[in-house]
Amino acid sequence: MDIIKSIEHEQLKSKVPILKIGDTVKVHVRVKEGNRERIQVFEGIIIKKQGGGVNETFTVRRISYGVGVEKTFLLHSPTVEKIEIIRVGKARRAKLYYLRDRIGKAAKTKEKVGARIKTDMITLKEDIIEVPEAQAEESPEENPAIETEKPVVEEVVDTVSEEKIEEAIDNKEE
Repeated sequence: MDIIKSIEHEQLKSKVPILKIGDTVKVHVRVKEGNRERIQVFEGIIIKKQGGGVNETFTVRRISYGVGVEKTFLLHSPTVEKIEIIRVGKARRAKLYYLRDRIGKAAKTKEKVGARIKTDMITLKEDIIEVPEAQAEESPEENPAIETEKPVVEEVVDTVSEEKIEEAIDNKEE
């Protein structure tokens, strides 16, 4: 099981927004058409969330030309570019399936009074930088925070003599 968890951990996105049922969101999705790729935006209300870890999904519903359209997105999918929260909705249920039967303004959720749109992100995994033991034991006074050394630039000098080039040209002509 440890191997499976480590593979799943690699697939997780490092930062994900805090999504709640009833929120209106814009989901930016990568769409591949032939040989080109573009980003398509799908805006709607989150009607359900399910799963956890790599398999966590959320379903977004919107009305398009009088027809209800629902799309389910994997939260950690590489095709989901980003998720923007547009409006914070007030929902008292875990699943808002009753919105499927509603038409027009009734198909929306009420907005939370005084709610601010937060762009808080949940950090699921952090990049762990491994420090060698020798550097870890040294005191911070010995290692300055800012290094002032210039990077070493190496020049490549062509060492081929003209005689070898002339001989190669003569050999090709023969």
